[in-house]
Amino acid sequence: MTRRSWRSVGSGSSGGSVRAVLRRPYRRVVVGSPLQLLLFVCSFALAGYAGVRLLADDWFGVALWFVGVALLHDLVLLPLYALADRGLLRGFGAVGRRAWVSYVRVPAAFSVLLLLMWFPLISGRVEGRYEAVAGLPGDEFLARWLLITAVLFGGSAALLVWRAGWAGRSTGLRSATNERPPDVH
Repeated sequence: MTRRSWRSVGSGSSGGSVRAVLRRPYRRVVVGSPLQLLLFVCSFALAGYAGVRLLADDWFGVALWFVGVALLHDLVLLPLYALADRGLLRGFGAVGRRAWVSYVRVPAAFSVLLLLMWFPLISGRVEGRYEAVAGLPGDEFLARWLLITAVLFGGSAALLVWRAGWAGRSTGLRSATNERPPDVH
């Protein structure tokens, strides 16, 4: 292979110009299968319909709610997430188990997401019309959320124990083989 100057790149018989090579990825537009395209169009139609129905009555209140939620998330909740995550990393890093952080992050994230979605029902701030419409009493949601949170953390802990045991078993076999003299193998 010979070295060429930068001016000769793309000239000659080495495969065309640099511009043609750079333009190749942009010529072809990937749209996916017809089913994916149909689902994409249907999801936009459904979102448009929901937006029209939602904004029909009180568009200013809905827009204000979206702006308020975005500001609340970005200015209050996101720094709290980061602070909690940093504390979690320091805590697990102090004991030398930084790899265990994900086993706490994932169930905590799902639990907080469920709490945010169902907060009026979990906190017990439901009116009598919820019970009339759904047929369920509103005071059971706190116990259900706590049960789901316990199952999430329990499953995560079981997965951690299983993976730690699996990794310990494989390294234990490897270290036992490496410690024996070569003539015993």
